[in-house]
Amino acid sequence: MYVGIDVGTSVVKAAAFDAEGRQLAVASRPVELSLHGGFVEQDMEEVYGAVVEVLGELTGQVPEPVELAGLTGQGDGVWLVDREGRPVRSALSWMDGRAHELLDQWLADGTFETVFRRTGGAMFPGSPGPLLAWLDRYDPKSLDAASAAVYCKDMVFQRLTGAARATTDVSDASMPFLDPRTRSYDNRVVELLGLTRRRRLLPPVGDPIATASAREGLPSGTRLSNGPYDLPACALGAGVTAPGDGLLIVGTCLAALVATTELDLTGEPAGLYISTDRPGHRLRAMPAMVGTAALDWVLSTTGVTHAEVDDLLASTPPGAHGVRVLPYFAPSGERAPFVEPHLRAELSGVSLETTPADLIRATCEGIGYAARHCLEAAGLTGSLAVCGGGTRSSAWTQLLADVLGRPLRVVEGEVGARGAVLAAAERYGVPLDAGAWTEPTAIVEPDAGRASSYAKGYEEHLGRLKEARGRARG
Repeated sequence: MYVGIDVGTSVVKAAAFDAEGRQLAVASRPVELSLHGGFVEQDMEEVYGAVVEVLGELTGQVPEPVELAGLTGQGDGVWLVDREGRPVRSALSWMDGRAHELLDQWLADGTFETVFRRTGGAMFPGSPGPLLAWLDRYDPKSLDAASAAVYCKDMVFQRLTGAARATTDVSDASMPFLDPRTRSYDNRVVELLGLTRRRRLLPPVGDPIATASAREGLPSGTRLSNGPYDLPACALGAGVTAPGDGLLIVGTCLAALVATTELDLTGEPAGLYISTDRPGHRLRAMPAMVGTAALDWVLSTTGVTHAEVDDLLASTPPGAHGVRVLPYFAPSGERAPFVEPHLRAELSGVSLETTPADLIRATCEGIGYAARHCLEAAGLTGSLAVCGGGTRSSAWTQLLADVLGRPLRVVEGEVGARGAVLAAAERYGVPLDAGAWTEPTAIVEPDAGRASSYAKGYEEHLGRLKEARGRARG
């Protein structure tokens, strides 16, 4: 069997596949986020322990030899480790907002734009540059004690393999220090962010592969590949590799990705270019801060369960009786397709007659409009695949097709884990039929009438957003 490991922000999963890409079994464990005053952290030992547990459960469910394993996980943030890959302090999540004042400074003095023009990465508070600069100012002892500042999957890879040195791949390194043309760190960017004396913490970049150690998790000697991280892994798992084709991930993070061989460093700085294992091939990524997390908040606030969403969406018409939601709920603001650290969610059109169904539909529509904005900015011209937890709702998936005004290739199952296996197979030279592995489970067509109505709603959304951005800037 082939094993894909996906170390997510709130859930750690491991999935087993056969040689034709059929999903055989999945094991999962939730992991906690600590949120306080804009700080968002994770316990690395809890995360790693969850990986070991799901691998043990999975190999128990499917007692076959593991031919190959691929590892992916959440990107960005800062995971400080010692020489053995063990934590120096709690991990700083990609959702963390503590560095917003630094980002405000860099936005004002031009550093933010200069970095984008060099690397194609628009920094946000939870990206490694701002977080490392914050730590250098306010927690330098942690940086002094660390051997490397890595990403989530890199910590897991080092621990599973017993590697002597932390490494990362080009996808995780893409934000914000990597020059996408040379695929190596841009030392001028390191200097601009005031991190020259911390340069040693950036891990070597490559296509990391190693065999699992005998200690825990995978059988000793299992071939393991580290990366790409979850966004590009999902693109691989959904078959999005041809220039112009795109993927929308409707998960905790709402991510729009479009495959490209172009590199355009002009225009409004936003999103990033994710380098891939294939030189010259990139993903233009617009990963918004909040996707299903926005709906989760509304459901929790209204006391509605996920099982009720489809029926409630059917009980109120498109337009939600005039209720509108700008779905920018993240404590650190928004990062794509624009950067506004102080932008917050807004609800309008609410009255005593508003129902929970109206609020839920308006939230789903608002997320759809945000997705359309991201996909347009990313340059979508070809087909569009969708995956993620949001696609488990058939009604919401239809709503997204209507809002986006295009057919959706729905890819179900553990798409990130699937992509991690395909990346591992490529690195190890193991022949797998990528077409069979990435076959969509359904095609959802938009309704022409609703799509026309939502096209007008989208223009109104952009108008409200422009006003909200103005307020966020004070």
